[in-house]
Amino acid sequence: MGSVNVNRGVSDAFYRYKMPRIQAKVEGKGNGIKTVIVNMVEVAKAIGRPATYPTKFFGCELGAQTQFDFKNERFIVNGSHDASKLQDLLDGFIRKYVLCPNCDNPETELLVNAKKGTIAQGCKACGHHGMLESNHKLNTYILKNPPSLDPAAQGSSLTEGKRGKRSKKPNGDANGDRSGSPENDNTSTTDIVVEAPAKFASDKDDDDDGNWAVDTTEEAVRARLQDLTDGAKGMTISEDLDKTEKERMDIFYKLVKCRRDAGQLDNHKELLAEAERLEIKTKAPLILAELLFDQHIAAQVKKYRPLLLRFTHEDVKAQKYLIRGIEQIIALHKDVLMSKVPGILKLFYDYDILEEKALFEWASKVSKKYVSKDLAQEIHDKAAPFLTWLKEAEEEESESDEEDDDLEIEYDDRAKQPLKEQQQQQKQQTQKPVVDDDSEEGDDVDIDAI
Repeated sequence: MGSVNVNRGVSDAFYRYKMPRIQAKVEGKGNGIKTVIVNMVEVAKAIGRPATYPTKFFGCELGAQTQFDFKNERFIVNGSHDASKLQDLLDGFIRKYVLCPNCDNPETELLVNAKKGTIAQGCKACGHHGMLESNHKLNTYILKNPPSLDPAAQGSSLTEGKRGKRSKKPNGDANGDRSGSPENDNTSTTDIVVEAPAKFASDKDDDDDGNWAVDTTEEAVRARLQDLTDGAKGMTISEDLDKTEKERMDIFYKLVKCRRDAGQLDNHKELLAEAERLEIKTKAPLILAELLFDQHIAAQVKKYRPLLLRFTHEDVKAQKYLIRGIEQIIALHKDVLMSKVPGILKLFYDYDILEEKALFEWASKVSKKYVSKDLAQEIHDKAAPFLTWLKEAEEEESESDEEDDDLEIEYDDRAKQPLKEQQQQQKQQTQKPVVDDDSEEGDDVDIDAI
């Protein structure tokens, strides 16, 4: 499967901190479906953390139970999850618990003080030392399972000893590990799944599992979304570009939808940068139209004008894709919007979102790519009065420009003509006295002769 940079925000091919790409295998079906992270031990070794930490982190983020089988090196998250999704979640874990907040290198170690309930982080690269900045739910698990505890010691022998102690308890397996295998304690040790070190497995007062449910309130979801977004900036750059255009557009669609639902569409530059990174800037207005407009498009175009201008200004192709998106919105709300087609197009034109060239190119051909041909033809027919008005207005403007040009030329000719006449008059005036003297002398001679 190859390897990736531990800090996937770094695109340097010679970055020396590498880790294997996560390999996930989905097993079972129905309520028993689960995802086995095949190479979690290798991944954990590459990032210098126990394999239980990122697995538990996945469970917390996905709201799913986790299972650990140390002897067989099986680390399981309940439910069906793609490897790419887990890889993105791993980036969040690395950002919180592996990378140094000072130098961004992964040469760190966690220093856990269970008595004081603190987790510190020390960096071997730059010498930074400070308290862990994250307040994630995983911190509770780390305090009870410090990294200094050898993961190898959590294998079958430790499990067997603990199973013996549990079996002697009067309450049977009531205090056992609920995230383990569904079989009872009479199964063989190879089938035993241990979630936490045995030191805490039989603790009657341990309420960690009881409080492990993820907070699903709107504020918590928004905070996690923002946290993951900040941690994932610049990541998977090369991988996303290897995907098909449809997959890249789906990525942008999910981003805009999340931002719209969270009321965070004000950061226009970030959305534009993401579209450019995914190399779909020209087609992005198609997605924006789908997510931003409905039957109230007249009010919405004014609201989202600055965002739309980011993508369509002086880009005829982008404007044409925006018109295709508007066609789809009209098709979805045909009863309300079909009669308003001229007004809608004029509104986009008045707000400088659509230009004449894009509108005329769209009008020159009826396309059935995004709506049915009959519906596209109907939209073109409804738009005809506006296009006619636009064409006439453009012709009148061009004629007025030509008239202005003619007037300027005539004015220049007139301005130059008096100058020439003045020059000629000056020349005549300088020559006139000589001619007058000659003529007077001639007259005198003629008079004398008479």
